[in-house]
Amino acid sequence: MTKSDDHHLRHNLAYLIAGGGAHAKFEDVVKSLPPKLRGAKPENFPHSPWMLLEHLRIVQSDILEFSRNPKHVSPKWPEGYWPKTAAPPTAAAWTKSIQQFRRDQKAMLDLVSNPKTDLFAKIPWGDGQTILREALLLADHNAYHLAQIVDVRRLLGAWHD
Repeated sequence: MTKSDDHHLRHNLAYLIAGGGAHAKFEDVVKSLPPKLRGAKPENFPHSPWMLLEHLRIVQSDILEFSRNPKHVSPKWPEGYWPKTAAPPTAAAWTKSIQQFRRDQKAMLDLVSNPKTDLFAKIPWGDGQTILREALLLADHNAYHLAQIVDVRRLLGAWHD
């Protein structure tokens, strides 16, 4: 791969992780959601905005830490990947979850943007995963659940296109 191709790939990965193109951006999805709706579940929908936000945060953290830390232990599936309650325990918990999501998203962006990161090498403690595969998984997972938050907000009357 040429240096130009490598740069182009990293740039496009970062664009995708940050919510580029047709994907909703994290900041747009979580901004201005009234506190009273953060734990609300629309009729016939299994998740509240809080549940989806926390799930996004937990999974992103897990993917990031797996990608860079050989001692990382993933949460137990599936219960370790979802919050225990439909509503955040406090307003501060909502804010903290958003801050942690941003921090981990930036860390993943830094990891894939760093030319010293071999995107194609197998992660030694994995079973075939590469940083490229983990970055694509993260982008795909985030896009899916951010779209769910948009759907929840629409159903709750708190989203305006």
